Amino acid sequence: MKEKVLNQRRNGLAMLGLIILLYVVGIGILILGANLSDDGAMGAFSVVLVVVGAIWITVGWVPLMGLKILKPQEALVLTLFGNYVGTLKKEGFYYVNPFCGSVNPAAKTRLSQSGDVDGGSGNPLRISYGQASLSGDGVSKKISLKVMTLNNSRQKINDCLGNPVEIGIAVMWRVVDTAKAVFNVDNYKEYLSLQCDSALRDIVRIYPYDVAPNVDTTGDGIADEGSLRGSSEVVASRIRNEIQQKVADAGLEILEARITYLAYAPEIAAVMLQRQQASAIIDARKMIVDGAVGMVELALERLNEKHTVELDEERKAAMVSNLLVVLCGNHDAQPVVNSGSLY
Repeated sequence: MKEKVLNQRRNGLAMLGLIILLYVVGIGILILGANLSDDGAMGAFSVVLVVVGAIWITVGWVPLMGLKILKPQEALVLTLFGNYVGTLKKEGFYYVNPFCGSVNPAAKTRLSQSGDVDGGSGNPLRISYGQASLSGDGVSKKISLKVMTLNNSRQKINDCLGNPVEIGIAVMWRVVDTAKAVFNVDNYKEYLSLQCDSALRDIVRIYPYDVAPNVDTTGDGIADEGSLRGSSEVVASRIRNEIQQKVADAGLEILEARITYLAYAPEIAAVMLQRQQASAIIDARKMIVDGAVGMVELALERLNEKHTVELDEERKAAMVSNLLVVLCGNHDAQPVVNSGSLY
């Protein structure tokens, strides 16, 4: 289905004035016919006037159905007896065929996103299912062309190593082809929400939560350092591209996708935290040992250069042991003063 934009003149105000004027004329004709009915010579003519006035007053409201008002960044898809007529996209006050109907199957759908509000209707009867809900009252069939933000609920997904993680995304999107959005899918809002969940699962399963050895996240057969935590921009970009491919037939454009929440699932969060703490302690110890060895080497070199004291190999080993204990220990060393001979 190809979108057809109607470049129709915005003559709604003129048509409204004309309809009101015709109503006034119809009421005047009815009154005139009723007054002329008392005259015998004008009896037949008065009956005609009364019938014409009564018919217009009865059905004169039908042309009012052709008045359409559009605000900025709104569109209206029109059909006539089941056939697609076109789409009004510019703001203004329009008059169209009063028998044209507007179509928007997602008008009553409420998702966790911007733009989907109750509108203060106060209707207590709401039927909910999944992430969407339907309200029983009449709603506008207009399609918003504004940029919308879909904030899907958090999902629990296993990463490429099998660790369960919880992740949530926010997707910025808008409707670019109203005909595809209305006629190609049953409900473009629900369709988008479902495709966001599917794309998120497809991409998250490629990456580990944190950097892991021997993991290929790009598909080139070479292990890399990609991860959900360290490559969030790359992951979000791949999620956006994946969603765009899935919703292109629905006339939607995905502007941006962002990861809003990322954490290990509660059942393994404590264990993973201990592993991260152990890894941090090991890295810190490695740094301390490297620094301590450098300081010991520097001390021995200085002693040899200045000939401060001559040490045999056994004394050097003892000195190195003592210095490493002092430099690598968690607590301050307690000094012991040797008042005897070196040997």
